[in-house]
Amino acid sequence: MNLEQYKKAVELLNLYSYHYYVLDNPITTDEVYDKLYHEVLEYEESHEDDILAFSPTQRVGDVISDGFSKASHLSRMWSLEDVFDSEGLEKWLTKTYKLDKHITFYCEPKYDGASLNLIYENGELTQAITRGDGVEGELITQNVKTIRSVALTIAHKDKIEIRGEVVIYKDEFAKINKERLLRGEAVFANPRNASAGSLRQLDPSITASRNLVFLPYGVGENTLEHKLLSQKMEYIYSLGFKKPPIRGVCKDFTEIEAIYEVMKRDRDSYPMMLDGMVVKVDEISSQIDMGYTVKNPRFSVAYKFPAVEKITTLKKIILQVGRTGVVTPVAIVKPTNIDGVVVERATLHNFDEIDRKDIRLKDKVIILRSGDVIPKIIKVLTHERDGSEVKVQRPTTCPVCGSELLDEGVLLKCQNLTCEARVINSIIYFASKPCLNIDGLGNKIVEALFDAGVVKSVLDLFDLKSSKLLMLEGFKEKKAQNLLSAIENAKGCDYWRFINSLGIEHIGEVASKTLSARFGSGFIDAAKDEIIALEGFGEEMAESVLEFVRVNRDTILKLQNILRPLEPVQREEAKENPFKGKSVVLTGSMSESRDIIKEMLESLGAKVVSSVSKKTDFVIYGEDAGSKYDKAMSLGVVCLSEEEMRDVTKIG
Repeated sequence: MNLEQYKKAVELLNLYSYHYYVLDNPITTDEVYDKLYHEVLEYEESHEDDILAFSPTQRVGDVISDGFSKASHLSRMWSLEDVFDSEGLEKWLTKTYKLDKHITFYCEPKYDGASLNLIYENGELTQAITRGDGVEGELITQNVKTIRSVALTIAHKDKIEIRGEVVIYKDEFAKINKERLLRGEAVFANPRNASAGSLRQLDPSITASRNLVFLPYGVGENTLEHKLLSQKMEYIYSLGFKKPPIRGVCKDFTEIEAIYEVMKRDRDSYPMMLDGMVVKVDEISSQIDMGYTVKNPRFSVAYKFPAVEKITTLKKIILQVGRTGVVTPVAIVKPTNIDGVVVERATLHNFDEIDRKDIRLKDKVIILRSGDVIPKIIKVLTHERDGSEVKVQRPTTCPVCGSELLDEGVLLKCQNLTCEARVINSIIYFASKPCLNIDGLGNKIVEALFDAGVVKSVLDLFDLKSSKLLMLEGFKEKKAQNLLSAIENAKGCDYWRFINSLGIEHIGEVASKTLSARFGSGFIDAAKDEIIALEGFGEEMAESVLEFVRVNRDTILKLQNILRPLEPVQREEAKENPFKGKSVVLTGSMSESRDIIKEMLESLGAKVVSSVSKKTDFVIYGEDAGSKYDKAMSLGVVCLSEEEMRDVTKIG
């Protein structure tokens, strides 16, 4: 074989691969392909300088990586808003039509796999990056080159990002799990996990062995001039990529519903797992005009398939204790495969729900799973009972520390701040920005301190010494000193921050400020009727404060003595203004930090809260305002831009 024959052989092999892996329409036999492949391989072994980058031999990874580096996407990869029924779709359409009435919609499957971004320059694949956080992901180019449905070269010469989902077909998934079982290895829970795990193998030959499939669903940065997304995607398919099993352009709700029903009906017949349908505005110019919220594109939505129900058996109930001490029952059920996911746990929410549904151990129950939502028990099959079922007893003591539980009816709570189950999360919360804002005391550091036995409670933070920190992995002199300084700087904080840092159930930032303003350090001696009299407080909140203080009085006094939080200064009553006494929500990016804007509004007598409801008086929005703005508009809440807010109050 000479050089020209070699080049023609490579082109022919790529044509065979395209028909086999992309079109699912083989034009030759495995024997013919294998014979030609080995001839090409033999030529390349003796002519290394002639090897073409797009030769099929370059798809077989043989260099094991030490790890993956990070790489930035050329343009952000966004996640989609979800809707779960026709009513949700109608609401999304109503919202979208307000932005542009003259639009149509491109519908395609929502694949259940791992998102991937391919970057091509001058027609060659230069980078393949996992989705990551949407801004940057892991660079896995060598692994992706082993995927036969990913083109190594394309006819398009301008720089372009082609986005898609990497999936494992259902029959291949079953084959992989069968082989793993025979080798005594753990099986994959579902095709999505198998796809993600296969993509991130340090040994590319393992990725190559898994028969992954790349299915494009969009483009990022590009110079394409198509006016419609449907046209743009047809062009992408023409470059050598697989087409979806079904897609279509729809003009309204009725047509979208029609293709959705077909997709839902036929989903089991498709070779890959689907978990819904993606609906996108087809007109590119309208997409650009609509833009994005903080989290999602406004021009696209994921229309998820209905939840799947299965019957299983309740084996036992375990108790989990959260940061605020809430004890949550979790059902352990007989492992059940629901749409490719093996479910072994289901949420029970609380013991009132167990009583209301009369859930018993050994009951046959119906569990429901919808998308990524935690499965839940929706029905007990009482007619299946044989008398061996056992009633679930409501616990009276914490399963971790043995302290008496506070029984609020719906909620059961461990109020012991030194309870081991609460310690890590309570310290993380204690150090967080809305509380004491201790820089450098994040999740991993707290976990390391706890695991090493250096910190077993919030109080232990203030006994930390440099010598103890330097014994931990990752700590050097400067890092240790910075952390100790940050802890020291937490002293003398505002009193409301001290109350908020305690993590009292139902008591957040706004309630902490109210308690602080009224009682200061005297909040630990406040009577129930005094607390209930506070604006925004009810009996449940008052009981929570009183019970927390009863259990943790000594700890509160010790922390108070260490931190010496500043007693609140009585603020002069604000003069009359449009925001005095009003409930205000902030959303979007402002010209100053939201904390400064918040302080400004509070000085005017406003109550700044985090979520929008019918009781909200104003939403102040900046750039990239998101779902809070959308909800406010739907509820008829007055929305003011930052500039309008400043104009109204004549501040700034």
